[in-house]
Amino acid sequence: MRILKIGGNELDDPGFLPLLARWVAGVTAVNEQLVIVHGGGHDIAMMQTRLGLEPKKVDGLRITDADSLTVAQMVLSGHTNKQIVRTLLAAGVDAVGLSGVDGGLLRAAKKPHPTVDLGLVGEIVAVRTDLLRQLAGIGLTAVISPISLGQDGRTYNVNADDAASAIAQALPAEQLDFISNVPGVLQDGRVLPRLTAGQTEQLIDQGIINGGMVPKVRGALTAVAQGVPQTRIVNLTGLLNGGGTVFVA
Repeated sequence: MRILKIGGNELDDPGFLPLLARWVAGVTAVNEQLVIVHGGGHDIAMMQTRLGLEPKKVDGLRITDADSLTVAQMVLSGHTNKQIVRTLLAAGVDAVGLSGVDGGLLRAAKKPHPTVDLGLVGEIVAVRTDLLRQLAGIGLTAVISPISLGQDGRTYNVNADDAASAIAQALPAEQLDFISNVPGVLQDGRVLPRLTAGQTEQLIDQGIINGGMVPKVRGALTAVAQGVPQTRIVNLTGLLNGGGTVFVA
């Protein structure tokens, strides 16, 4: 099984989803099982601003109070999830939209941080892989919002990169692709084709990898360390034609 993670920046491009959907249709037509995990941070931030809530992030993670969680759940599990499912169905892909809450698909615990309280931000501690395999087994492509169910019964906002990595590790998946709005990890305008964990941490320390790319690359490395054979950060062009940054143990 292959995991594909797509983010909000990509979804802002009106041409992105139709082209991706055609690629997914081709992949699933040859019986490759696919799970799509999505974010939508840009739309969440826009809606927060419209409602008078100030978006706050630390290390690429969104600080989430109760009001911000309501917005995140509304945007991700409502608007964004159904937008993706609708486009996939139009392309002939038999898709179903879920959040991590549905069926207890993604179980989370409150995510610690060394310097701040992230609020209702979670990290995945369990994945219902049986549900994902059952859906794939009847030909359904699952589209997953990372809003997740806490072990304490509360709802948590989970970074979509972390959710995709956790799902890939739990299955385990054969491949995990993070689709970004950049062609891979860049240094001096050049895509770095391969990175080890040590090289990646050095680039983070140097500030070359920063912001929202930090949880993305760490999620990629964690997945590799936990046995996912290939993890990659790539843009849509690279997905279609080969390219991106591949992470190795």
